[in-house]
Amino acid sequence: MKISRATITLIDLPLVEPFVVAYASYPSMPSVVLALETDDGLVGYGESVPDGHITGETPTGVVEALTTELLPAVMGMDPRDITAIHQRLNAALKGCGAAKAAVDIACWDLAGKAAERPIHALLGGRRPQQPTIARVMSILAPEVLAEQAVQARKEGYRHLKMKLGGADGLDIERVRAVRAAIGLDLGIRVDANQGWADPATARTMIRALEPFDVDWVEQPILADDIDGFRLVRQATGMRLMADEAVVDAQDLAHFVRDRSVDMVNLKLMKSGGITPCHRLATQAELGGLKVQIGSMLETSIASSAGFHLALSHPNIVSTELSGPLRFAKEPGDLKYVIPDVHITEKPGLGVDVDLDVLAELTVSEREVSR
Repeated sequence: MKISRATITLIDLPLVEPFVVAYASYPSMPSVVLALETDDGLVGYGESVPDGHITGETPTGVVEALTTELLPAVMGMDPRDITAIHQRLNAALKGCGAAKAAVDIACWDLAGKAAERPIHALLGGRRPQQPTIARVMSILAPEVLAEQAVQARKEGYRHLKMKLGGADGLDIERVRAVRAAIGLDLGIRVDANQGWADPATARTMIRALEPFDVDWVEQPILADDIDGFRLVRQATGMRLMADEAVVDAQDLAHFVRDRSVDMVNLKLMKSGGITPCHRLATQAELGGLKVQIGSMLETSIASSAGFHLALSHPNIVSTELSGPLRFAKEPGDLKYVIPDVHITEKPGLGVDVDLDVLAELTVSEREVSR
C-alpha cells in the first residue's frame, strides 16, 4: 500500500454563532481537508485547522506547505510507516504542526481502514467509557453567559469552559454570574488564552476567582513566558494548565522540571497530529502531569482523531473537541449525545465524509500525485 495521490481542499465552515476568545473573534472557521489515496484504492482523510496566534500558520500557508513540500516528501510511502512519515515531514519543513497533522491523521485513517480496525485499537485499545465534552463559552456579557449556563445544564452538560481574558475587565463578573446561575451543579474551568498577559495580573485574577470553585485555570499568561508560570504557581493552589506554551517535547520538559503547572492541553494542530501527541501524553505521564486534548474548532475529521487518541491513552483525562457542535454545516458525521461523544468501532477514524457538503463549503482545491 503506497500513497499515490492527494487532494487538498480549503473550506470555510459557517458557525452557529461567532466564537470569541481573548485574541480574536471568528465569524466562520477555515479548514483544510486532506484526502490521501493509495495505489490499492483506499482513501484516508486528515484535516488542518491552523491558527496564526498559536501555530504561526495560515490556511493558505498550509495549502502551500502541503502542496510544495510535505506531500511530495511522502508520496510513494506506505502510510502505515508512521515514524518514517514523520521523519520525512520533519526533514521537509520545521514546525508547521497543523499542516503535518493533516498528513498524520490521514495516514492513521488509512492504516485503520487497511487493518479494518478503529484507530484506538491500533494505539493499544480503548477505555470502556465514551469521551465527554464541556460546553465551551465565548467571551460575552455576564448576563448572557448566565443564561447559556442554565441552558447547558438543561442540555445535559456537566462542565463549562469559560473563555476569559476580555479587554473589558469583566472576567470576574462573568464567572460570578455563571456560578450564581447554576450553583454547584456544573464544574467550571476557565481559559484566559494568554489574555492576562503577565504573572502579576494573572495572580490577581486567580485570587479573585478562588471563591467560585473553579476546576482549573488554563494559559493565564503569554505563551512564551514559560518561566512566568513559576510566579503564578507560587501565588495559588488552584490547578493550572498550560496550552499555547506547550507545542513540543522541549516545552513539556520545561514544565515537568519546574512543576509549575498541573496539566497540559495538547492539540493535534499544535504538535503535528496523533503520533507526536501520543508521545507527549506519555512524556507528561512520566513527569506527573495530566493531559487534556483540546480543540482548534476542527470538523468531525480531526475531532474524531483527537477522541481516538484520548480513548487509548490512560493519562488523558479530559477532552474538549466540540468543534462540530459549533458549525451550522460540516462534512463529517461524528455523533454527539451531550455530554458524551460516540466513538464507534468502524475502521480508521470512523467518520464518513459527505463529498457534496465538502464541495458546497469549498474555497479552493489542489491535487498532488506521485
